[in-house]
Amino acid sequence: MHLFQEPHWTRQIASRMIFLWPLKAVGTTLFMLLFFWGYFGVLRNPLFPVTLMPLTVVDQWIPVTAQAFPVYASLWVYASLPAALFKEFRTLALFGLWMGAMCLLCLGIFWVFPTGVPPAGIDWKLYPEMAIIKDVDASGNACPSLHVASAVFAAIWLDRLVTTISAPLVLRWLIWLHCLAILWSTVATRQHVVIDVVAGAVVGAVFGILGLRHALGRAKLQKI
Repeated sequence: MHLFQEPHWTRQIASRMIFLWPLKAVGTTLFMLLFFWGYFGVLRNPLFPVTLMPLTVVDQWIPVTAQAFPVYASLWVYASLPAALFKEFRTLALFGLWMGAMCLLCLGIFWVFPTGVPPAGIDWKLYPEMAIIKDVDASGNACPSLHVASAVFAAIWLDRLVTTISAPLVLRWLIWLHCLAILWSTVATRQHVVIDVVAGAVVGAVFGILGLRHALGRAKLQKI
Protein backbone atom coordinates (compact mmCIF):
# COMPACT_ATOMS: atom_id res chain seq x y z
CA MET A 1 0.00 0.00 0.00
CA HIS A 2 1.37 3.38 -1.03
CA LEU A 3 1.54 5.93 1.77
CA PHE A 4 2.00 8.75 -0.71
CA GLN A 5 0.11 9.19 -3.94
CA GLU A 6 1.33 11.70 -6.49
CA PRO A 7 -1.11 14.43 -7.54
CA HIS A 8 -3.10 14.08 -10.74
CA TRP A 9 -0.94 14.64 -13.81
CA THR A 10 -2.70 17.91 -14.66
CA ARG A 11 -1.86 19.29 -11.21
CA GLN A 12 1.73 18.16 -11.63
CA ILE A 13 1.95 20.09 -14.90
CA ALA A 14 0.57 23.19 -13.22
CA SER A 15 3.04 23.01 -10.33
CA ARG A 16 5.95 22.34 -12.69
CA MET A 17 5.09 25.36 -14.84
CA ILE A 18 4.97 27.61 -11.78
CA PHE A 19 8.39 26.43 -10.58
CA LEU A 20 11.01 29.11 -11.39
CA TRP A 21 8.73 30.52 -14.08
CA PRO A 22 10.41 33.98 -14.21
CA LEU A 23 13.81 32.33 -14.75
CA LYS A 24 12.36 30.00 -17.38
CA ALA A 25 10.65 32.85 -19.24
CA VAL A 26 13.69 35.13 -19.24
CA GLY A 27 16.11 32.29 -19.98
CA THR A 28 14.07 30.98 -22.92
CA THR A 29 13.75 34.49 -24.37
CA LEU A 30 17.48 35.19 -24.06
CA PHE A 31 18.31 31.78 -25.55
CA MET A 32 16.12 32.49 -28.59
CA LEU A 33 17.53 35.99 -29.07
CA LEU A 34 21.09 34.66 -28.93
CA PHE A 35 20.18 31.84 -31.29
CA PHE A 36 18.64 34.15 -33.89
CA TRP A 37 21.67 36.45 -33.66
CA GLY A 38 23.94 33.53 -34.51
CA TYR A 39 21.55 32.02 -37.06
CA PHE A 40 21.16 35.14 -39.18
CA GLY A 41 24.82 36.02 -38.79
CA VAL A 42 25.81 32.67 -40.30
CA LEU A 43 23.04 32.90 -42.91
CA ARG A 44 24.37 36.22 -44.21
CA ASN A 45 28.06 35.40 -43.92
CA PRO A 46 28.74 31.81 -45.05
CA LEU A 47 32.37 30.80 -45.28
CA PHE A 48 31.97 29.26 -48.75
CA PRO A 49 29.48 29.44 -51.64
CA VAL A 50 26.09 27.90 -50.92
CA THR A 51 25.36 24.44 -52.34
CA LEU A 52 21.75 23.74 -53.29
CA MET A 53 20.29 20.57 -51.82
CA PRO A 54 18.87 18.01 -54.27
CA LEU A 55 15.18 17.24 -54.49
CA THR A 56 13.81 13.73 -54.11
CA VAL A 57 10.60 12.11 -55.27
CA VAL A 58 9.22 12.52 -51.75
CA ASP A 59 9.55 16.31 -52.08
CA GLN A 60 7.26 16.12 -55.09
CA TRP A 61 4.68 14.16 -53.11
CA ILE A 62 4.34 16.91 -50.49
CA PRO A 63 2.38 19.89 -51.88
CA VAL A 64 2.80 23.48 -50.78
CA THR A 65 -0.01 24.63 -48.51
CA ALA A 66 -0.68 27.74 -46.44
CA GLN A 67 -1.99 25.49 -43.65
CA ALA A 68 1.60 24.42 -42.99
CA PHE A 69 2.67 27.86 -41.80
CA PRO A 70 1.06 27.84 -38.31
CA VAL A 71 2.41 24.32 -37.75
CA TYR A 72 5.87 25.49 -38.82
CA ALA A 73 5.68 28.50 -36.51
CA SER A 74 4.45 26.37 -33.58
CA LEU A 75 7.99 24.99 -33.22
CA TRP A 76 8.97 27.93 -31.02
CA VAL A 77 6.28 27.08 -28.48
CA TYR A 78 6.79 23.32 -28.84
CA ALA A 79 10.55 23.50 -28.24
CA SER A 80 10.00 25.66 -25.15
CA LEU A 81 7.62 23.24 -23.43
CA PRO A 82 10.23 20.93 -21.86
CA ALA A 83 11.93 23.85 -20.11
CA ALA A 84 8.57 25.06 -18.82
CA LEU A 85 7.87 21.65 -17.26
CA PHE A 86 11.09 20.96 -15.40
CA LYS A 87 10.90 20.89 -11.62
CA GLU A 88 14.64 21.06 -10.89
CA PHE A 89 17.12 23.77 -11.84
CA ARG A 90 19.87 21.26 -12.67
CA THR A 91 17.68 19.47 -15.21
CA LEU A 92 16.68 22.81 -16.71
CA ALA A 93 20.33 23.77 -17.06
CA LEU A 94 21.26 20.45 -18.67
CA PHE A 95 18.43 20.78 -21.17
CA GLY A 96 19.67 24.25 -22.12
CA LEU A 97 23.28 23.09 -22.41
CA TRP A 98 22.45 20.16 -24.69
CA MET A 99 20.09 22.26 -26.80
CA GLY A 100 22.78 24.93 -27.05
CA ALA A 101 25.40 22.37 -28.06
CA MET A 102 23.13 21.06 -30.79
CA CYS A 103 22.50 24.56 -32.12
CA LEU A 104 26.22 25.37 -32.11
CA LEU A 105 27.00 22.20 -34.04
CA CYS A 106 24.40 22.99 -36.70
CA LEU A 107 25.47 26.63 -36.97
CA GLY A 108 29.05 25.44 -37.42
CA ILE A 109 27.93 23.13 -40.23
CA PHE A 110 25.95 25.95 -41.85
CA TRP A 111 28.99 28.22 -41.75
CA VAL A 112 31.57 25.73 -43.06
CA PHE A 113 29.28 23.76 -45.40
CA PRO A 114 26.55 26.24 -46.40
CA THR A 115 23.54 24.71 -48.11
CA GLY A 116 20.33 26.12 -49.50
CA VAL A 117 16.94 25.08 -50.80
CA PRO A 118 16.50 25.18 -54.60
CA PRO A 119 14.00 27.74 -55.96
CA ALA A 120 10.47 26.38 -55.70
CA GLY A 121 9.17 28.33 -58.70
CA ILE A 122 6.22 29.57 -56.66
CA ASP A 123 4.68 33.04 -56.54
CA TRP A 124 4.74 33.52 -52.77
CA LYS A 125 2.30 36.43 -53.08
CA LEU A 126 -0.33 33.71 -53.41
CA TYR A 127 0.67 32.57 -49.92
CA PRO A 128 0.77 35.79 -47.86
CA GLU A 129 1.16 33.86 -44.61
CA MET A 130 4.38 32.25 -45.78
CA ALA A 131 5.64 35.43 -47.42
CA ILE A 132 6.65 36.53 -43.90
CA ILE A 133 9.22 33.78 -43.41
CA LYS A 134 10.33 34.00 -47.03
CA ASP A 135 11.20 37.67 -46.56
CA VAL A 136 12.97 37.17 -43.22
CA ASP A 137 14.53 33.72 -43.55
CA ALA A 138 16.38 33.15 -46.81
CA SER A 139 16.61 29.65 -48.23
CA GLY A 140 19.97 28.97 -46.58
CA ASN A 141 21.08 27.12 -43.44
CA ALA A 142 19.31 24.14 -44.94
CA CYS A 143 21.02 20.88 -44.01
CA PRO A 144 20.62 19.59 -41.38
CA SER A 145 17.32 21.29 -40.65
CA LEU A 146 17.71 22.88 -37.24
CA HIS A 147 13.94 23.38 -37.18
CA VAL A 148 13.50 19.62 -37.38
CA ALA A 149 16.37 18.89 -35.00
CA SER A 150 14.80 21.15 -32.36
CA ALA A 151 11.40 19.48 -32.75
CA VAL A 152 12.81 15.96 -32.37
CA PHE A 153 15.04 17.03 -29.47
CA ALA A 154 12.05 18.55 -27.65
CA ALA A 155 9.81 15.55 -28.42
CA ILE A 156 12.25 13.13 -26.79
CA TRP A 157 12.34 15.17 -23.58
CA LEU A 158 8.58 15.80 -23.59
CA ASP A 159 7.90 12.10 -24.02
CA ARG A 160 9.95 11.35 -20.92
CA LEU A 161 8.33 14.18 -18.97
CA VAL A 162 4.75 13.04 -19.59
CA THR A 163 5.77 9.48 -18.69
CA THR A 164 7.24 10.73 -15.42
CA ILE A 165 3.98 12.41 -14.40
CA SER A 166 1.89 9.38 -15.44
CA ALA A 167 -0.01 11.30 -18.12
CA PRO A 168 -2.36 9.29 -20.37
CA LEU A 169 -0.89 7.52 -23.39
CA VAL A 170 -2.84 9.77 -25.75
CA LEU A 171 -0.71 12.73 -24.64
CA ARG A 172 2.45 10.91 -25.74
CA TRP A 173 0.84 10.21 -29.10
CA LEU A 174 -0.08 13.89 -29.46
CA ILE A 175 3.50 14.92 -28.69
CA TRP A 176 4.89 12.75 -31.46
CA LEU A 177 2.10 13.62 -33.91
CA HIS A 178 2.84 17.30 -33.39
CA CYS A 179 6.54 16.61 -33.94
CA LEU A 180 5.79 14.81 -37.20
CA ALA A 181 3.53 17.66 -38.26
CA ILE A 182 6.38 20.13 -37.74
CA LEU A 183 8.65 17.92 -39.86
CA TRP A 184 6.01 17.87 -42.61
CA SER A 185 5.57 21.65 -42.42
CA THR A 186 9.24 22.32 -43.16
CA VAL A 187 8.78 20.72 -46.58
CA ALA A 188 5.20 21.95 -47.16
CA THR A 189 6.46 25.52 -46.71
CA ARG A 190 9.48 24.78 -48.93
CA GLN A 191 11.83 25.94 -46.21
CA HIS A 192 13.60 22.59 -46.45
CA VAL A 193 13.82 19.51 -48.62
CA VAL A 194 13.38 15.94 -47.39
CA ILE A 195 17.13 15.30 -47.08
CA ASP A 196 17.38 18.28 -44.71
CA VAL A 197 14.55 16.81 -42.64
CA VAL A 198 16.18 13.38 -42.35
CA ALA A 199 19.54 14.88 -41.38
CA GLY A 200 17.89 17.19 -38.85
CA ALA A 201 15.92 14.32 -37.32
CA VAL A 202 19.13 12.32 -36.84
CA VAL A 203 20.89 15.26 -35.17
CA GLY A 204 17.90 15.96 -32.92
CA ALA A 205 17.60 12.29 -31.94
CA VAL A 206 21.30 11.93 -31.09
CA PHE A 207 21.45 15.07 -28.95
CA GLY A 208 18.04 14.44 -27.43
CA ILE A 209 18.86 10.89 -26.34
CA LEU A 210 22.36 11.72 -25.08
CA GLY A 211 21.13 14.79 -23.23
CA LEU A 212 18.23 12.91 -21.63
CA ARG A 213 20.52 10.08 -20.51
CA HIS A 214 22.85 12.65 -19.00
CA ALA A 215 19.97 14.25 -17.09
CA LEU A 216 18.53 10.94 -15.94
CA GLY A 217 21.94 9.81 -14.73
CA ARG A 218 21.94 12.76 -12.35
CA ALA A 219 18.27 12.62 -11.33
CA LYS A 220 16.81 10.64 -8.42
CA LEU A 221 14.49 7.72 -9.20
CA GLN A 222 15.17 8.24 -12.90
CA LYS A 223 12.72 11.13 -13.03
CA ILE A 224 13.14 14.61 -14.52
